[in-house]
Amino acid sequence: VQLQASGGGLVQAGGSLRLSCAASGNIFSIDDMGWYRQAPGKQRELVATISSSGSTNYAGAVKGRFTISRDNDKNTVYLQMNSLKPEDTAVYYCNANLISGYSVGYHWGQGTLVTVSS
Repeated sequence: VQLQASGGGLVQAGGSLRLSCAASGNIFSIDDMGWYRQAPGKQRELVATISSSGSTNYAGAVKGRFTISRDNDKNTVYLQMNSLKPEDTAVYYCNANLISGYSVGYHWGQGTLVTVSS
């Protein structure tokens, strides 16, 4: 099983980015999917999650600015990030709770770096 994240980069404060994360590898089903982030010197923290039925949950710091969505046909989760702030700078990791022909449980992507300049 592989989770491939993409879409990170350098953006000015107030700008937008869209992250994508595609899961592949003989996947039978995916339950919750989510995004987490880890800033330098800090612990990894929850950004947003989305259930298989589309219910969402956001960290307070991003509520109203970020939107998580998913395409179940493509086994892909997205994170639309608007009104970015320098404090959003971090490596963003995707996460999926899935069942595949090889494993069951939570899997992590490799991370994609988001840098927001002031």
